[in-house]
Amino acid sequence: MRRIATFLVLTCVGVLWSAGAPVLAQQRGGGQGGGDQGDDDDRTRRRNEEWGTGTGSNLALPQLRNAGPCPYVKVLYDAGRYVELQDGRESPSAVQFSGEIQGLTSACEYKGVEPIRVQARVLFELGRGPQAAGSTKVYRYWVAVTDRDRAVLAKEYFELPVNFAPGQDRVRVTQDILGVTIPRAGSSVSGSNFEVLIGFDVTPAMAEFNRQGKRFFANAGSARQQ
Repeated sequence: MRRIATFLVLTCVGVLWSAGAPVLAQQRGGGQGGGDQGDDDDRTRRRNEEWGTGTGSNLALPQLRNAGPCPYVKVLYDAGRYVELQDGRESPSAVQFSGEIQGLTSACEYKGVEPIRVQARVLFELGRGPQAAGSTKVYRYWVAVTDRDRAVLAKEYFELPVNFAPGQDRVRVTQDILGVTIPRAGSSVSGSNFEVLIGFDVTPAMAEFNRQGKRFFANAGSARQQ
């Protein structure tokens, strides 16, 4: 199991984490249709059927004991999707590789003056568009810890290599963030003082694309624009 560890001291706060290899193998999706996550059960059911995953991947994490609230773990909206566009053209026919964070669960553990230990499980849906060069892609994503005022205390980048089988235009990968450890100054400092943010490593143009609410389905070459 791959482990990446870093230790950063910033304003008397140290952060230590490690990320593991995907806990689920890449799963093959259907040939047609989209991977968009809707707010209603019907859309979710249709997406799961199209991706061939039945009731969907299990993102549940074991329950952990903690003496207070956990840090808020969320996907940064501007970096929640990844869309490579050939020559910057905003068209499904111009998509090279794409990705979207479709699920996230987390848990934490701490007591007394012990540091806060956070676990997270992330579901990535990744696509290969009509302009993709080759069948492999190494996506990059990051995990950051911020304080209550949103100052970044630590940030680490991770690689997610993906292979698309012949004729396959999308895959699902579940990635475990095995441990984010946040030391506390004392027992009165709870998890609510911190946030853990997750996102793709995107360019400024990609971030603006996301910020405007634009997106394409994972298999953009055969799906309509959303």
